[in-house]
Formats: sequence, structure tokens, C-alpha cells
Amino acid sequence: MKNTLEAVTCQTEEDASCRKSHHPEKVKKDLSNRLNRIEGQIRGIKGMIEKDVYCDDVITQLSATQSALNSVAKILLEGHLKGCVVDRLSEGDEVVLDELLVTIQKLMKK
Repeated sequence: MKNTLEAVTCQTEEDASCRKSHHPEKVKKDLSNRLNRIEGQIRGIKGMIEKDVYCDDVITQLSATQSALNSVAKILLEGHLKGCVVDRLSEGDEVVLDELLVTIQKLMKK
């Protein structure tokens, strides 16, 4: 599935908190479905802990959940690069590159 996101920035000098991304409905639905599955995985892991399930089995589920979260992050990062970053660079806003580096550093800490 090709993941494309259209981003619109409404940042102004007066209100820098106004930035928004506008995801196509298909992408929003995909992300929402993925996050719902992840939420279910987390509830399942909690249940495993409560039932004293063997540690290795819990760790396996944690690994699968982390992989699913990373997948969501990759989709969002792709959209951010192709939408927000490209748009802001075309407007001459190179500050977005510093933001992007910080974002990538956050993702790589995992």
C-alpha cells in the first residue's frame, strides 16, 4: 500500500502552534486501524503479566508491539517528509530541517 500524505502548514509569525497535517481519509483509517490493533496488543500484554505468563512469551509480544509502533512512525515520517518538509522547504523555511533532525533522533533512541 502506497502511503502518501498531503500536508498543509498554517504557520504564521504570530502563531507558530497552528501547524497541521492533513492526512487523506484512507491514510487516517489505516493509521487508526493499526493503532487499534496496537492498543489490543497492549491490553493482551497486560493480561499476560497479570496471568504470570512466561517472560519470554511476554517479551515476544512486546517486540511485536514495538514493531507495529515503528511501522506507524514510518508511515507518519514518510508523509512528513513528502508533505510538510517539502512544502516548508519550497516556502524557504529551512528551520524544518532542524526539526526533522530532532524528530529522527527521537525515533532512533528506541
